[in-house]
Amino acid sequence: MLDSFLNFLNGKMDVANDFLYGYFLVIILVATGIYFSYLTRFVQFRMFFEACRVLVEKKDKYNKHHLTPFQALMISTASRVGIGNIAGISAAIVAGGPGALFWMCLMAFLGSASAFIESTLAQIYKTKDVFGFKGGPAYYIKNGLGIKWLASLFAVILIITYAYGFNGLQSYTMTSAFEIYYDKAGSNVSFAQSGLPVGIGLILTAFAAVMFFSKSHIIGKVSSYIVPFMALAYISLALIAIVLNFKEIPDVVKMILENAFDFKAIFGGFAGSVIVIGIKRGLFSNEAGMGSAPNAAAAAHTSHPVK
Repeated sequence: MLDSFLNFLNGKMDVANDFLYGYFLVIILVATGIYFSYLTRFVQFRMFFEACRVLVEKKDKYNKHHLTPFQALMISTASRVGIGNIAGISAAIVAGGPGALFWMCLMAFLGSASAFIESTLAQIYKTKDVFGFKGGPAYYIKNGLGIKWLASLFAVILIITYAYGFNGLQSYTMTSAFEIYYDKAGSNVSFAQSGLPVGIGLILTAFAAVMFFSKSHIIGKVSSYIVPFMALAYISLALIAIVLNFKEIPDVVKMILENAFDFKAIFGGFAGSVIVIGIKRGLFSNEAGMGSAPNAAAAAHTSHPVK
């Protein structure tokens, strides 16, 4: 009886997932990206250098007990650099071919405007308590749109997504990396029986607990040291790969463009086409429009919401 119910529920979830994470997602993300780009007159280009200037403003302009714009950016970037970029792009190429990279880049361009809008709204509708500023989509859905039930639903879903989805993926990927090197060492004891998975889990849990129960400016300070190093390491490895294969760049670019605009790749089974896969993985990689980054943006202490 229970198995039948679970199979029924799983089937319904698959149908909902195919719709929401396929046709519906592509239409909404592309439409909002184009609309916000037009509305802001392509702010991702116009204000690029101004954004860089704001990030490097002196810290004495901000309250030491609140997040600076740079620290807020580093908190939101922490989930993008690493699993999102590596696993997301790899999965996109495997599932949709090299052309998916083009649509991921296009989604990143359009998503920049969406990310700008959602972070600005988070600043406008943020609130303050004894622990500092807090806000995000749930706050501007409640206080801006006046839809309390939708705000509560969004908050619950986002908590579940991070608690069981993103965090689980991060820890699983890290444990899998240790397992690869453990197996190469040729131990007689299997990785699962070695106790290492439990040990890694306890270390990650302890570190996460310290961060979770710390004040926001402490989390921001830690992120401001760790994330730039992560980003620099990631970019350096990418540049090394490009330099070592410099002669192949023209052929790679040609392959990406040909596959991106291939008729069969675009229209052959739309839900699994190169466009849909590129946009879906683009969302997973840069999180623009997901509603996660604005929570960090709202915690920043700024003189203007746009900053």
